[in-house]
Amino acid sequence: MNPRAICTLAAAGLVTLTAATAAQAQAPNEIKISYQPALYWALPFYVATEKNWWAEVGLKPVFSTFPAGVPQIAASASKSWDVGGTGSVPAVLGAVRFGIKTIGLTNDESAANALMVSKDLAAKLQADPKAVKGRTILLTANSTGDYAVQSCLKRWGLAKSDVTIKNMGQAEIISALTSGNAELAGLWAPNTYTVQEKAGARQLCSGKDGGAVVPGALIARGDYAEQHPAEVARFLAVYLRAWQWMKAHPADAVAMMKKFYEQGGVAVGEASMKQEFATRPTYDLAQQLAHMDRARGNSDADVWFGQIAIFMRGTGAIQTVPPTADFVTDAYMKRVQADPKLRAFAGMTQ
Repeated sequence: MNPRAICTLAAAGLVTLTAATAAQAQAPNEIKISYQPALYWALPFYVATEKNWWAEVGLKPVFSTFPAGVPQIAASASKSWDVGGTGSVPAVLGAVRFGIKTIGLTNDESAANALMVSKDLAAKLQADPKAVKGRTILLTANSTGDYAVQSCLKRWGLAKSDVTIKNMGQAEIISALTSGNAELAGLWAPNTYTVQEKAGARQLCSGKDGGAVVPGALIARGDYAEQHPAEVARFLAVYLRAWQWMKAHPADAVAMMKKFYEQGGVAVGEASMKQEFATRPTYDLAQQLAHMDRARGNSDADVWFGQIAIFMRGTGAIQTVPPTADFVTDAYMKRVQADPKLRAFAGMTQ
């Protein structure tokens, strides 16, 4: 073979190799995302998927959904998911049992977890909340709804032992209230709106009323986060961008929420959906970092999750209160902040 032919073949091989390398570099990395369907804090996953923002940061999401936080957390043992969102109570449980890290905040859902009362009993208990003593409360154990209910009881000078607690799933609780077979129930939004609209139930007390701060948690399996920090940071950037877009386009956001909720089997009115946005603060990148900042000691997140851990020890869900520094970390938010492209992406409103 003459030298010119050899050079031509070598050049062709180099071009092929370069093209293959470029294609490999551009191929999105699969990331398994877990969440609970038809919940306010999960809406960014739907928005980002509809807008195809995952691909813009080189990710290919594979979603898995769970009816509540406890089974979601348990599924991490089989590595069926890498990152996701959940309630703060299951986030703490996951930290203790499976080494799950809290890497950010989904929203402030203090006002969205509440003790609901049936229409017939509402006037009596609103006039005298202490009259809940001796009554039965349906709730989902070891959940943010449980935390909110107990904060309300404490506010009224009552203990958990002053009422009868019946552990049920949220769907069962909704059915019991709407069929007239329950008087009191611990629910979270949008289930609270469902029983208001379908059964005329009223909110007796929210976590916020009871003085409890109930943050939602962005989470990651500890081993995955350690091995794939870049993917975790990209995941966070996409989530943050979705909230920024929704804040800039409220009418479109409500329309997308309607579709997302309907996919999850939840139908609530537009007024209720707007109330979700009005009563549940979310956080941009700067606010995330501020709430997780330990420069002057414990961060806001340390305090919030620390109080939840104390509550969980009281229920027997965990035996000891874990140091929040062991599982609440701002390392991945800081990666977003440190990367000019990701930082700009996370703040985009289009």
